Amino acid sequence: MLKVKRIYDQPVKSDGFRVLVDRLWPRGISKQRARLDLWMKEIAPSDALRKWFAHDPKRWTGFAARYGKELRNKKELMRQIKELEAEHGTITLLYSARDEQHNQAAALRQFIKGVHSS
Repeated sequence: MLKVKRIYDQPVKSDGFRVLVDRLWPRGISKQRARLDLWMKEIAPSDALRKWFAHDPKRWTGFAARYGKELRNKKELMRQIKELEAEHGTITLLYSARDEQHNQAAALRQFIKGVHSS
């Protein structure tokens, strides 16, 4: 099971294995408070894509498509996420953006679910 959650939300046991998928460390949160199991900054969108998107909901569809293209070239990281999910059962993809619907963790989860179903 893949979940998506803001890193600023309280960690709970049902989060399972907690993976930060931001390229940059979230402001104002300590590593202790974050309670990460893994920081996969390499799986985050490229700096150019992140800056282009700028968390603009109007660019969401284009962002998700472009990020999906980037993810297709990150086969090893995608395999690692699938292995972690198989090993731990529940993986929570953590992000720091304010928008709970339009963020890279949501796009990553959507991409992974699409890959699993094909």
